[in-house]
Amino acid sequence: MTKAAAALAADTVGGLLTEASDLPRHEAERLLMAATGLDRARLLLAGPLPSDQVRRFASLAGRRRAGEPLQYLEGTVDFGPITVRVDPRALIPRPETERLWQLATELVTSPQVVVDLCTGSGNLALACAHRWPGARVLATDTSAGALSLARENAATLGLAVENREGDLFAPLPPDLAGRVDLVVANPPYLAGAELAAVAGELHHEPLEALVAGPDGIEVVARIGAEVGRWLAPGGVAVVEVSAGHAVRARSLFAGVDAGVQPDLTGRPRYVVAVAG
Repeated sequence: MTKAAAALAADTVGGLLTEASDLPRHEAERLLMAATGLDRARLLLAGPLPSDQVRRFASLAGRRRAGEPLQYLEGTVDFGPITVRVDPRALIPRPETERLWQLATELVTSPQVVVDLCTGSGNLALACAHRWPGARVLATDTSAGALSLARENAATLGLAVENREGDLFAPLPPDLAGRVDLVVANPPYLAGAELAAVAGELHHEPLEALVAGPDGIEVVARIGAEVGRWLAPGGVAVVEVSAGHAVRARSLFAGVDAGVQPDLTGRPRYVVAVAG
């Protein structure tokens, strides 16, 4: 190949994918889509790419090689019926949490008041607001950065969520006690010692959204102790937990009928609690 042909090939989709052959093919394609704004079908038909897009792809590929999560590099994640922006201000929404949302929609038909604890990017609260547009949806988080991202996502999607900064139930209006029809939560549930053993990509995500404390169940225990006071009669709480803590977590939910549900792989991952 001549130098001119090599230069031309370096600007083409095929040439760029070849250059990034050390990455999984589907990841390289997704990064090219992020760099160009083209979907897969249009990307495969594209000719030589503009130099700014080539440089952007090279930068994204380099950051991916350094371990940055693919979702942060793409900038968005599909979650149930919505697409949310994601960045290092909040945890990346995962399929396990999407299953939590699905469980909630199977268990509750027309809630009037929904509360999302540890909202992060706002994915659960916003999916609930989309599913039940007539409901009052409130979301809490201790992280000002995460709440700023959640508010940006709400504005982009045109969905009404009351985002409140504070710890778990503390920011909620006191008059909601005993009136909440649905509580959803994906709280921190790793022990401090567990973080070193999990996938390296997690180290790019906010520590406070991952680690609950030395035991890993501290935040779930606090939710379990309080949730019964906030739920309306017949109200439901669905809380994501570590598979290793699921049985113990169930016993920590006071004043409600609590059980454990599996994720799509069969692992016990959700405490489902119903108020009497």
